[in-house]
Amino acid sequence: MYDFSILFQFCFFFTVEHGFPHQPSALAFDPKLQLMAIGTKSGAIKVYGAPGVEFTGLHKDTTAVTQINFLPGQVSELYAIVPPTKKKEKKKQNKTKKHTNVITPPPFLLLPSATRVTVLLLLKSCDLLCIGTEGGGVYFLQLPCLSLKDNQTLPDDYRCGKSLGPVESLQEHPQQSGKILIGYSRGLVVLWDLSTRYADQLFLGKQQLESLVWERTGNLFVSSHNDGGYSVWPVTSSNTYNHQPVTSTIPYGPFPCKAISKILYRTTQTGGGMPRASYGDRHCLTIQQDKEHITLDFTSRVIDFFTIQKFDDPSALVVLLEEELVVIDLQSPGWPSLPTPYLAPLHSSAITCSCHISSVPPKLWERLVNAGKAQHGLHWPISGGKNLALPSKQQELLLTGHEDGTVRFWDASGVALTPLYKLSTANVFHTDCDPSDDPQDPSDDPDMQQEEEWPPFRKVGCFDPYSDDPRLGIQKISLCKYSNKLVVAGTAGQVIVLGLSDERSDHLVDVSVVDLLQDREGFTWKGHDRLEPRLKPAPFAPGFQPLVLVQCLPPASVTAVALHAEWNLIAFGTSHGFGLFDYHRRNTVLARCTLHPNDSLAMEGPLSRVKSLKKSLRQSFRRIRKSRVSGKKRTINTPTSKVQEANAALAEQEEVAPVQRRIEPRSADDSLSGVVRCLCFADTFLRDGTHHGPTLWAGTNSGSVYAYALEVPCVGSGRVSDRGGASESSVCVEAVLGKEIQLMHRAPVVSICVLDGRGKPLPDPYEASQDLAIAPDMTNAHSVLIASEEQLKVFSLPKVSAKTKFKLTAHEGCRVRKVALVVFSSAAQEDYSEHTLVCLTNLGDMHLFNIPGLRPQVRYDCIRKEDISGIASCVFTKNGQGFYLISPSEYERFSLSAKVVTEPLFSVQLDRLLEPTPAG
Repeated sequence: MYDFSILFQFCFFFTVEHGFPHQPSALAFDPKLQLMAIGTKSGAIKVYGAPGVEFTGLHKDTTAVTQINFLPGQVSELYAIVPPTKKKEKKKQNKTKKHTNVITPPPFLLLPSATRVTVLLLLKSCDLLCIGTEGGGVYFLQLPCLSLKDNQTLPDDYRCGKSLGPVESLQEHPQQSGKILIGYSRGLVVLWDLSTRYADQLFLGKQQLESLVWERTGNLFVSSHNDGGYSVWPVTSSNTYNHQPVTSTIPYGPFPCKAISKILYRTTQTGGGMPRASYGDRHCLTIQQDKEHITLDFTSRVIDFFTIQKFDDPSALVVLLEEELVVIDLQSPGWPSLPTPYLAPLHSSAITCSCHISSVPPKLWERLVNAGKAQHGLHWPISGGKNLALPSKQQELLLTGHEDGTVRFWDASGVALTPLYKLSTANVFHTDCDPSDDPQDPSDDPDMQQEEEWPPFRKVGCFDPYSDDPRLGIQKISLCKYSNKLVVAGTAGQVIVLGLSDERSDHLVDVSVVDLLQDREGFTWKGHDRLEPRLKPAPFAPGFQPLVLVQCLPPASVTAVALHAEWNLIAFGTSHGFGLFDYHRRNTVLARCTLHPNDSLAMEGPLSRVKSLKKSLRQSFRRIRKSRVSGKKRTINTPTSKVQEANAALAEQEEVAPVQRRIEPRSADDSLSGVVRCLCFADTFLRDGTHHGPTLWAGTNSGSVYAYALEVPCVGSGRVSDRGGASESSVCVEAVLGKEIQLMHRAPVVSICVLDGRGKPLPDPYEASQDLAIAPDMTNAHSVLIASEEQLKVFSLPKVSAKTKFKLTAHEGCRVRKVALVVFSSAAQEDYSEHTLVCLTNLGDMHLFNIPGLRPQVRYDCIRKEDISGIASCVFTKNGQGFYLISPSEYERFSLSAKVVTEPLFSVQLDRLLEPTPAG
């Protein structure tokens, strides 16, 4: 028996999290090490440097991280404030060698105050941490022992008869160590000397304080306030009490404005609050330098921001938002935004489907990179650490479909999930947001040019949770990496065939309509209207450009697609049936309706599994009666001999094993039974055992499997010559129903795969013809593997007789949700590999079976059974890895393979020495 540990190894604790952290709450940056840290409300701390340099730490408890501070230049430690359940506490976080680790802090300090911590300040000497609290107290902790040094508060003489409010800001003097600014919520600012424990100067502001920032020389500082203004204060030794600032400005006044929650002073860079009445719902950040003034308008709340600079010349502005990270290039004219090589918001529009492509050909990869080069920045300002991971031997693509009709291509070859290219399908259709229907551009009107917009807004970021038309949503994706053909299908029954082009094009897309109901009576569509295609040529950028648009009627959501580029065929299925289309000759080959007479819910638009109470009760009672009747009919004759007695006992054990659960068959009149769940093309034996040819397989929600024999011109022996030598263009593809299989329990069919004579999956189109894969065995009998929600079953071809099966629901009490055929390579023998069937169940566990014998190999717990969206979003790769959504904005990457594992490995430069920091 082969050692499974050499093939399989579930690496859950060494995974990589791709995407943007869910619910970020804190931000920090180390200018010496060039590392950035992000804390989340779930207690995670993620550290990022150069692409590929990533680290994640998790608290044991789900507690929000409110503030983070780096110890400058010390990669091994950082500090964070997390609000505890009862008492406020200060915790120290230590990195370990695991990529994702549970943080176990050393002894921590319980602050004597019962109020929460509001602000942290780590002095440049790194030996003292200043903590401001909600009660107005300031505490000083010695590092690294975390012992309380002093409890320093202002004398009662300075309180002016009322509370100062919480401490809002602590800032160290840039030139004189040991002096700090303490800003209180009520407006008082104190310049405090730590050595003398005395207030050198008091600044009495009239507005509620939000933040403070020093000017580089230390001769003045800037305060921002809740009225949307900021003030510049001089710092002199001659005047102890200062009541008036040098200047006080409300950039967008005089009307009431939103508070300036944070301000940075870099030469002449400042920020301002928006007028509350007109722009109270906007999230903005203002950049000013001399006469240049830009107001960055974001689609989500600003959490924090910092600048990256040398001396006092900022090169980039990094803004952490609630839903994305935005970086502004401050060195280039116009201050453009930089695309991020990681931390990209996967959920800029909600993810609706995904697809993984392994071993992408170099030519296709290069063309995709060139098509999306406009989205790539020239440099990334956060450059800490060095990625030591070896370059991937092959390029991998992750394709995600989105609610707004876009398909995004991601480089999934390594630790960093980098955006490569974005495809939009909206310009194929005429929608309410058609640019041609928009009012005239103000830049084209000379009269409008005289009136400049104030404030000078600029939309920044790509997070846009609102879809212009929900019918544009992408539901299925299929890509042929050898022919550069892409098929995307959407919510309104649209199926688009696209080809890759390196040039911009203006053309009209061919449209074909396929009626899946075939004029059947008694069915009336009550859902949304179909999308109207454009009647005029539309511009398409370099990249994938639409060739053919197929629209299904009724316009229900597409539930399955299949592409065979070598035969120029696409298959698509909805809740009403499936169709076969020849996109080369632009003709419909097949339209098959799978509706049951009681499929009323399939005509109501969006899919719904809600049934009426009466119908559910009626079906339950019917099943109970059936089980009772079948139990009464099961009688066993008394054997006349001990041999017959033993044989009868053995047969009874095989028929109903004690460990198996009884599975009741599903009713034939269940609603939504006609939903097409999977489609598959295969070159196999269907008509007889001597002649093989193209076939199409379709599986439905009611356990039905349809197998069609296809007549494809120039495929197979003598097919064109049999038609009298007709030319290829005049000969059409034909489909003839060859087999129809009905599974006994009518469980939904999840996957169909044809196996060759050796029991291996058939290669993808073009792989065998171009010698890119081992040719399939066409001499021995083929078989077909059908996976339903309840069991796995292998049938022989062409007779379609059952060979072997595994009853997953009966044995394990779970249902199949996802199925994939994966190649596992041995970690010990370079030339040894096995094809394995991987099943993800509704309980979130993975079951691995060998093929074609369907013997269980190993089982792993992967996803929580309560995480329904994570299970539904899971996608497998062909080499044993996988992705699933752990939040709307993050993919978790895992590996089932002992050989193929993607993990971060990096080093950080300290005193010109590289110290390896393996994360796995």
